[in-house]
Amino acid sequence: MTGPLIRARHMQAIQPFRVMELLARAKKMEADGRSVIHMEVGEPDFETPRPVIDAGIQALREGRTHYTPAVGDMSLRNTISQYYLDRFDTHVDADRILITPGASGALQLALSVLVNPGDEVVLADPGYPCNRNLLYLLGAIPVAVNVCPDTGFQITVELLKQVWTDSIRVVLLASPSNPTGTLISKAGMASIIEFARGKGAIVIIDEIYQGLVYDVEGFTALELSGDIFVINSFSKYFGMTGWRVGWVIMPRQYVDDMDKLAQNLYLAASTPAQVAALAAFKPGTLEILEERRGIFQHRRDYLVPALQGLGFGIPQIPRGAFYIYADCSGLTDNSFQFCQDVLEQTGVAITPGLDFGDNRPERYVRFAYTTGQSQLEEAVDRLRTFIQS
Repeated sequence: MTGPLIRARHMQAIQPFRVMELLARAKKMEADGRSVIHMEVGEPDFETPRPVIDAGIQALREGRTHYTPAVGDMSLRNTISQYYLDRFDTHVDADRILITPGASGALQLALSVLVNPGDEVVLADPGYPCNRNLLYLLGAIPVAVNVCPDTGFQITVELLKQVWTDSIRVVLLASPSNPTGTLISKAGMASIIEFARGKGAIVIIDEIYQGLVYDVEGFTALELSGDIFVINSFSKYFGMTGWRVGWVIMPRQYVDDMDKLAQNLYLAASTPAQVAALAAFKPGTLEILEERRGIFQHRRDYLVPALQGLGFGIPQIPRGAFYIYADCSGLTDNSFQFCQDVLEQTGVAITPGLDFGDNRPERYVRFAYTTGQSQLEEAVDRLRTFIQS
């Protein structure tokens, strides 16, 4: 006997990742013995650095498996504070740092503290799709700003002025961004923060790809203001995706509310993961991470001209993360079908623009250069054969 189907209204607005259909098909193809090159998933192909793994194992051996405070292990918070001072010459009080189950947990906390049902939140389109789905869960209203190559695929003050309403409470930014790999300049960031403050709104900045910046000097928005929320993670630059640990830095007046909400939502982030994360800041680990950043940059420098040679447009050279957002309109008028055909005929898995918003998604695909150089070269060869045929 089947009981009643009860489903919250917000579930109608929350969409799945289309790429998961492609990933499921890719896994089936691999199970059937076909070779698949994965360029669809935004996860570093490198294993977690050995010093971090060893620290996690040692934490388990020492029985460090009990809860930490909801705000996180004090040693880790102090270490992150020192990291900002060492790397960016920026002082951040440790008591403003809260350790979370990944950056997603950090964003959930920040938005839950800041917005009411019916409030509006500005975010870029294209952008990371989970952000708008989290807003639906909270009953907030996403205000999508169509960003384009002319603005570096990033929000600007001029674009904010075009969409601004009295109901906007939060401006959500990402630099470097997913899916475009583009950055907001320090001057551009400062102007957005100042504009939002003047309107009585607050800025949340996703900096989870912060360590993966190429060609230019990286910075943190915390250099500009202490009245913002900054989200970061050990997943991307630090290579700890499956450990599920991140952090959020908040204005001091929100510390108690964030602590209270963390206690109720998830109690605390994983204790062994927090202990392991301490080793991410050791000099030897940072040397490994910087070497890997150089490898990502080398992959980008190979893949951008290679894709351009195949007929893809690269309207903005990515300066961060490990993505290329490529214009495929010279090859197809349906990027989702194109991704399906490429997978079936070549075994190369890439992500359609449809996963990242409604801003001309049919003309874009995302390539993640999170696989080895030989695999990238093989993928380009397969794509060349497909396109020429």
